[in-house]
Amino acid sequence: MRSTRATAAVARLNQRSEGRHYLMVMTGDGKFVLRERLPSGDKDVAEALPLDDFVRLVNATGPQVVPRMTKNDAAFAKQLVRKT
Repeated sequence: MRSTRATAAVARLNQRSEGRHYLMVMTGDGKFVLRERLPSGDKDVAEALPLDDFVRLVNATGPQVVPRMTKNDAAFAKQLVRKT
């Protein structure tokens, strides 16, 4: 059950990265390795990491999703800047 966070992070990375496929490998000592699937074979992206470090790495890898900014959000942010 502890690999659920890691699996979800890799799934989000695959959604963000069109044309690339990443997978997770769990080592015998409970660490996680991120691999990229290539036609020539799998390639390690990073060394084995503990769960929290692995999730941080996966979230930072690949294209990042730009948060959606509505007109109301922009107006609120503008007001915050003026008051400080």
